[in-house]
Amino acid sequence: MYKITLYRKAAEPEEIPLQSGQLSIGRDDSNDIVIDDPVVSRRHAKISLADNRWVIDDLNSTNGTCVNSQAVVHKKLHPGDTIKIGDCEMRFEPQTGACSDYSASESTIAYHRGYRDKEQAAPRHRTRDKAIPPGRRTAAWLLSLLPILTWLPNYDKDNLKNDLIAGITVTAMLIPQGMAYALLAGLPPIYGLYASIAPPLVYAIFGTSRQLSVAPVALDSLLVASGVGAIAVLGSDQYLVLVVVLAAMVGLIQLLMGLARLGMVVNFLSYPVLTGFITAAALIIGFSQLKHLFGVPLPQTYFIPKTIYAAIEQAGNINYITLAIGLGSILVIKFVKRIHKKIPGAITAVVIATLLVWLFGLDQHGVQIVGTVPAGLPSPGLPQFNTKNILDLLPIALTIALVGFSEAIAVAKVYASKNNYRVDANQELIALGMANITGSLLKGYPVSGGVSRSAVNAQSGSKTPLSSIITAVLIAVALLLFTPAFYYIPKAVLAAVIMSAVMSLIDTDEIKYLFSVKKSEGLLLVLTTLATLGFGIIEGLALGIVSSILLFISLNTRPNTALLGRLPNTNIFRNVDNYPEAEQIEGLVILRIDASYYFANTEFLKDKLYEIVENCDHPLKAIILDASSINDLDSSANKALHEIARDYKRRHIELYIAGLKAPIREVMKRSKLYEVLGADHFFFTIDAAVKRYQLKHGQ
Repeated sequence: MYKITLYRKAAEPEEIPLQSGQLSIGRDDSNDIVIDDPVVSRRHAKISLADNRWVIDDLNSTNGTCVNSQAVVHKKLHPGDTIKIGDCEMRFEPQTGACSDYSASESTIAYHRGYRDKEQAAPRHRTRDKAIPPGRRTAAWLLSLLPILTWLPNYDKDNLKNDLIAGITVTAMLIPQGMAYALLAGLPPIYGLYASIAPPLVYAIFGTSRQLSVAPVALDSLLVASGVGAIAVLGSDQYLVLVVVLAAMVGLIQLLMGLARLGMVVNFLSYPVLTGFITAAALIIGFSQLKHLFGVPLPQTYFIPKTIYAAIEQAGNINYITLAIGLGSILVIKFVKRIHKKIPGAITAVVIATLLVWLFGLDQHGVQIVGTVPAGLPSPGLPQFNTKNILDLLPIALTIALVGFSEAIAVAKVYASKNNYRVDANQELIALGMANITGSLLKGYPVSGGVSRSAVNAQSGSKTPLSSIITAVLIAVALLLFTPAFYYIPKAVLAAVIMSAVMSLIDTDEIKYLFSVKKSEGLLLVLTTLATLGFGIIEGLALGIVSSILLFISLNTRPNTALLGRLPNTNIFRNVDNYPEAEQIEGLVILRIDASYYFANTEFLKDKLYEIVENCDHPLKAIILDASSINDLDSSANKALHEIARDYKRRHIELYIAGLKAPIREVMKRSKLYEVLGADHFFFTIDAAVKRYQLKHGQ
C-alpha cells in the first residue's frame, strides 16, 4: 500500500493513505485533497490506480502539475516522487505497517488502520494556506483572466525577430484570405479585413495559445451565409446588420460558456462528426465558388447537384479569361507552397492576377473585380439588437459558437503540444468570445482560429501572441493606406484562395484511419457528410451529433464483458479469451463489465450475471465482480445489484466486489448494499478477493 504525505508551510505533514483507488486534488471542496490556493484549479489533478500502478493525471489545469520539478500530463508514480501543485508539495511513498490488501477485505484493512466507524466516509484533507495575502490572490486571478500578463512583462527580446516575421507573413496571407472569406459569407470583401483588426488583437490579450491565428475562417463564413442567408437577402442592408449582430451573439455565447467553465461541451462534437461535417462543408464551399471561377451567375444554393447542373447550363457563357485567372491562381498558390512554405502563395497569386487585370484592362472583358474599397478604419458602433433578430439568429449563433470553438481548440492543442505548453479550454472560450464581441463593434463577422493561418504562423517562427498583435496593426495600416490597390483584385483569384484553402480540409488519410480503427466511427463520419450534403449545413451537423449520442448509448447498453483468469505466477488477472494461459479457479467466476452501470444497461447486467450461473460447468460457489471500470452507478443499476445479491444468497452463491472507486462505494453504502452483502465482501483488488475465497474454501 502507498500513501501521500502533504507538506505545508507552518504545519505538520499529513499522511493520506491511497485506499480508494482514486484521489482527487483541487480548489473545490468536493475534492479529496482541497488546496485553497487561487493558482490551483477547481479540479486540478487526480491520483488513480491503473493496471496495478499508481499514476497522476493533470485535469487540464490552468497552471499545470509538476512531478520532480517536471510539468506532466500523465505519469506513473514511483516511491519518493515529489508532486508540486501550487504551493503544496506532496510525496508518494510506501505505507509502512499497513495490513496487506492481498489477503483482507476493505473492512479488515480499515479496522487495522484504526478507522473504527467503517460506515463513515473518509474525511477530506484540506491544505489551506491562510497566509496567502489578498494581493497575491488578486494577481493570480488577473493572470488567469489576462494571460498576456504572463508573457508581455517578461518578454524575451530574442523572440522579437521571429514574432515580427510571423506577423508580417500572416498579414500577407490574411489580406486576400479575409477578403475571400467575406465574399464566401455573402459580404463585401472589406468586411473580411474589418474582422481581422480587433479579433487577433483581443485574442492576444485573453488567449492561451501562442500560435493560434484568430480571424475569419472558411467554415464559419459558410455557416454565416447559410444561416443569415435564410433570413435576409445576401448583401442587403438587413443582411449586413444581422451579420454584425450574429458576431456579437456568438461572442456572448462563447464568453458565457467560458465563464461557466463549459469547455467540455465541445465533447458533444465527436471527432468523426466534426471530420464528416468539415469534409461536407469543404465540398460545399468549393462548389459555391464556381460562379466566381467561371464568371457566370449561379443560384445561391448549398445543394451541390443543383450547383453542378446550373454550371452545366451556363457552360456556353463561361468567361474563359476569368477561368484562366482562377485556375492559374490555384496553380500559383500550389507551386509557391512547394518552393517554400513560408512564401505566402495567396498574396503572390493576388498580386500577379491584379497586375494582369490592371495592365491589360481585363475588367473591360467581363472579369469581375472587387472595385472600390472604402479607405480607413470602420466606425465603431453597437449591434442593432432586437428580440426578433435574437430569436432568428440563435440557432446559427449556437452552431457557430460550438463549431468555431471546436476548430480553434483543436488547432491550439496541436501547437501547444509541439511547443510544450498548455492551453486552457475555458479561457479559450473567453478569448474567442471577447474577440467576436469586440469584432462586432467594428463591423466584423464571426471569427475563429484558422488551421492554415495558424500553421503559417507557427512555421514562420511565432513564439508569442505578439505576432497576432503585429498582424492586427498591419491590417489596420493596410486599411488606412493601401485600399486603392485592392480595386483591380479579380474575384476569381479570391475564389482560388478559398478553393485552395478548403482542399486541405478534406483529409482522406483521416477518413481511412477512422475506418481502419473502428468501422462504426467511419460510418458515423459518412452519415454526417451525407446528411450535411443532403439536408443542409445545420441539419447535417445536428443529425451527426444525435447519431453520435445514439451510438454511444447503444454501445453502453451492451458493453464489453470479460471473464478473467490469473496469469501464471502473478497476481494479474486478464481476459481468458485474449490470454488462454490465464488460469480460472474452480467454483469461482471473475467477471468484468466495461461500463458504468445505469438504467440503460441494467437488464444487460442482470442477464449476464444470471447467464453465468446457468451456464457454469461446475457448481458455482462465488462470483467476483471487477468494479474497476464503474465510474457511475445510478439508482436503477443499484436496485438491480440488490436483487442480484438477494437471489445469489438464496442460491448460496457469494458475491464479492473488487476495485470500487470511492464515489461508487459511497453510493453502495447509502443504499445499504454494504449491509446486504457484508463489508467483508468488498475488496480493493481482485487478488485479495480471490485469496479470501480460497482461504474460505480451503483451496
